[in-house]
Amino acid sequence: MSLEKILSISGKPGLYVLKVQTRTGFVAESLLDGKKITVSLKSNVSLLSEISIYTYEGEKPLTEIMQNIAKRENNGQTISHKEDNATLLSYFREILPEYDEERVYASDVKKIVNWYNMLQDKGLLIDAPAEAEEAAPVAEEVAVEEVVAEKKAPAKKAKAKKE
Repeated sequence: MSLEKILSISGKPGLYVLKVQTRTGFVAESLLDGKKITVSLKSNVSLLSEISIYTYEGEKPLTEIMQNIAKRENNGQTISHKEDNATLLSYFREILPEYDEERVYASDVKKIVNWYNMLQDKGLLIDAPAEAEEAAPVAEEVAVEEVVAEKKAPAKKAKAKKE
């Protein structure tokens, strides 16, 4: 599940996909109607990949919460964001039982459910475990190369001191 280029823009409905960065801001495309808009750097913009939800132990990334919803719904649509607050909070408690009830409001849950349904409708929710498995070998290769480079560097310094 990649939320890297998905944006929420304060004061504008729905979600947007980052298309092009410009000198004065960027161009984003609406997921609702496909229209492109220019957004200045003064706008309050949030990347979905950077959003976290408060829990009693700390914070959970939105990506994990979206994965939990996808698992529960078998990668299908979830309940409507127009449900009453009690229903939404009860549903969210099933998804994330340890969420901080004092800091996470019904309006936050409405946004998450709405965003999930919107992303699901557009087919932007990818199976996260497959993505993680693809990324893991690359990370291991980089780590191995860094360790090898670190081991080689002291050896060269030691030879220089002997001579």
